Amino acid sequence: MSSGVDADVFEQLLQVVDRFARERLIPAEKRVEEENDIPEEIVAEMREMGLFGLSTPEEYGGIGLNVPQEARLIEALCYASLTFRSLIGTNVGIGAQGIVMDGTPEQKDEWLPGIASGEVIASFALTEPDNGSDAGGIRTMARRDGTDFVINGTKRFITNAVRAGVFTVFARTDPSRPGADGVSAFIVPANTPGITVATPDRKMGQRGTKTSDVIFEDVRIPETAIIGGPDNLNKGFRTAMKVLDRGRIHVSAMAVGQGQRMLDIATDYALERKQFGKPIGEHQLVQGLLADCQADLHAARALVHATAETFDREGKAILEASCAKYFCTEAAGRIADRALQIHGGAGYMSEYDIERLYRDIRLLRIYEGTSQIQQLVIARRTLAARAA
Repeated sequence: MSSGVDADVFEQLLQVVDRFARERLIPAEKRVEEENDIPEEIVAEMREMGLFGLSTPEEYGGIGLNVPQEARLIEALCYASLTFRSLIGTNVGIGAQGIVMDGTPEQKDEWLPGIASGEVIASFALTEPDNGSDAGGIRTMARRDGTDFVINGTKRFITNAVRAGVFTVFARTDPSRPGADGVSAFIVPANTPGITVATPDRKMGQRGTKTSDVIFEDVRIPETAIIGGPDNLNKGFRTAMKVLDRGRIHVSAMAVGQGQRMLDIATDYALERKQFGKPIGEHQLVQGLLADCQADLHAARALVHATAETFDREGKAILEASCAKYFCTEAAGRIADRALQIHGGAGYMSEYDIERLYRDIRLLRIYEGTSQIQQLVIARRTLAARAA
């Protein structure tokens, strides 16, 4: 696996991103919430910093972080609103990693430099209206027509679709093969005729993120658009699972970053707010809430780092990544709930940041594999290992 960047260079980059999150992004959070968009000047700054190319190999213009480095940097970035991370998330993760992992040399040459620079936004089109957790139930069809394929179907909740320059599209290429078999992954330029991107969804939280339906109507692409080339026909689900494996580590790191932010906010409030003649942080029941947050956060951070090391060493971490995604996102939910509780009635008011962060964090337990899907993966692999 990747050796990543030099340790000293990485530490400098980490400091820059940490300062950027705290000094530039956090002050812009309320504007993003009100305008439901990320200011263009911040988008430009993120491009200049190379954030869109964190995980793209250096030979294609990226920074080339390994997984442990990516996890630490994403944790630092996600001390600020998760909305900012969503802007680069598909380029760093699921939108581009299929090309990085399984693409042909020609596909990498064509797409990765633009993805790394942020000039091209990559989007991952897997989820469908009737198939979210059941990714093997894909109904979008790619019918062969000579050396071309013609795609028809609808994808749902596709992050950065309105910004996308290219989609990684999963479609069924062999209807006779059920489930995950018979699915191929295609690289589809966003300007290909027949693609319609719907109006962005209105969501409970993470305002400023953009998710949309994407409709494919007789979208014609050559067989060379299959990720990995024509030899990878009907092997797209393998690509999806590899991409999601790394993506789950990424989401786990996001949860840790936000968990630290929420704990810091709650701790500051406990020091400042007084009840019964003393700061509420001196009351034992409030201390219990803070202690539970701190314990969850330490366990989550350690699990992310250990899982990232396993992935980098072995090239996969299926069980570990599911454990990390499940535990860290659930822990972040618990931290959010306790942090809001420490604020009392004030925590329910929108003038306090914890109200917004409470809404934002809820999504982490759903996307890139719900908590229940992670439980299934963990249990099945545990049983299979014991039975072997």
